[in-house]
Amino acid sequence: MEHNTFGYWVWFLFIGGVIGWVAGLITRGRGFGILGDIVIGIVGAMLGGWMANVLGLYIGSSLGMFLMAVVGAVVLVGLTRFVVRHV
Repeated sequence: MEHNTFGYWVWFLFIGGVIGWVAGLITRGRGFGILGDIVIGIVGAMLGGWMANVLGLYIGSSLGMFLMAVVGAVVLVGLTRFVVRHV
């Protein structure tokens, strides 16, 4: 059981990093470093899921979930850059 849980977290962090990296490419930024990209990816995925729920969208496929997570991460990167510039 422990081995399975460890694999889940490694996969979770890997996908979070990929989503953060893709969001950085889309927004044409330098990114936030590997840890920052992972955090952006994970929080962005949660934001994307929340946005889909608010909009009444049902995402049933893995590709759809990945794309919605990327959208959430892109929104989060945009908001983060806006806040950093104006603080």
